[in-house]
Amino acid sequence: MLTKKQKNLLLFINKKLRSSGVSPSYEEMKQSLNLKSKSGIHRLISALEERGFIKRLAHKARALEVVKLPETASANDIYNSFSPSVIKGGLDEEQKNSDEIEVPVLGKIAAGTPVEAIQNEVSRIPLPNNLEKNGDYFGLKVQGDSMIEAGIHEGDTVIIKRTDTADNGKIVVALIDEHEAMLKRIRKKGKVVALESANRNYETKIFGPDRVKVQGVLVSLYRNF
Repeated sequence: MLTKKQKNLLLFINKKLRSSGVSPSYEEMKQSLNLKSKSGIHRLISALEERGFIKRLAHKARALEVVKLPETASANDIYNSFSPSVIKGGLDEEQKNSDEIEVPVLGKIAAGTPVEAIQNEVSRIPLPNNLEKNGDYFGLKVQGDSMIEAGIHEGDTVIIKRTDTADNGKIVVALIDEHEAMLKRIRKKGKVVALESANRNYETKIFGPDRVKVQGVLVSLYRNF
């Protein structure tokens, strides 16, 4: 069981590592908890290490690794940021209006292990009203559970805005080696591309930059109830 300060520090370290790949400094940690001195941070770090939540990496200054997160941490605590715009239902043919802009659904996308790359059009769905009409969009049916902590479930239809670039932390359709596609959160650091799941049961996948091509960025999703 962690104290509130221990939990907050652990989540801050985790967020900093996920966004930049670098552990926060003791000064940054002190400011994040509004502490007056760094000695309190040293005690909190030692407590987290003793409980098995973090590990200090030998021979590296400021190097911390988050080993696990508290079970009480919410998805919003852990993952900075996609709150999907969920369109309930909406896929029934009878609900479509003649003036709606439609988006092609191009098969399935893996939120787990990769599947074959984006396929040909299998159906069409209406473009959500909250999206710009002049964008280039496509839909994909989610297969797998590796993005559930970002609010994306198996069976959802994700709406993707076509682009070949994405900021760090965005959820994207990534094409691997020109033939496998997956839905993951992307992180780039130097010559390394990390594709992260939003499910603690899945490992982050690491690739060289020449192996990964961004096909689009997640902007919304449909869910049937």
